[in-house]
Amino acid sequence: MQSIQSSRPLFGGALSAALPHDVTDISELREIPDNQEVFAHCHTDQSLIVEVLEFQEQVQDEDAAKYHFEDIAGSNKALGPGALEVTSLVALPRSELSMSQCRSAWMLTGTQAVAKFNESARNTVTVHVGLFRLPQFTTDLLVTFNDPLSISPDSSSSAAAVEKQSTEAWTVQDFHRLLQSLTLHDPGLFG
Repeated sequence: MQSIQSSRPLFGGALSAALPHDVTDISELREIPDNQEVFAHCHTDQSLIVEVLEFQEQVQDEDAAKYHFEDIAGSNKALGPGALEVTSLVALPRSELSMSQCRSAWMLTGTQAVAKFNESARNTVTVHVGLFRLPQFTTDLLVTFNDPLSISPDSSSSAAAVEKQSTEAWTVQDFHRLLQSLTLHDPGLFG
């Protein structure tokens, strides 16, 4: 069954994108930094994050997605042997994107071994990163899809893992549609 998606305003309407079904806006539950929009699946432990970041001038376009993936790994404390791995990196054809202002766009897929809430139990999470490079706005626009691959039975997320098996979880196709539909309406977002 295909996920039903609707275009949703982001950052007060400065951006919009087609988000997948069963989305919960995390800003309604807790405070989120101004440079992020964070969404979680209503029944699984999956999440989507849209982030406005400073353009990393020192990193070439083809290496920038890996740079941000490793930065996410640091934030997730997914460090050490076997804690992170890049499995694919592809350029997204600009002709297939609504974000016409980007110089280049990339999608990286990898895995990270992470713990939630500083627990000792580590979960293996597939992390899909979409990166839009916007040097004219000194911005890297990062979209992250966190999709738990295996959940430790000792993790606080173990109940969500059971739920994911019986629920229509988000797919990589949902993430591709989000990336393709991401549209900039107001460059004032970037300052």
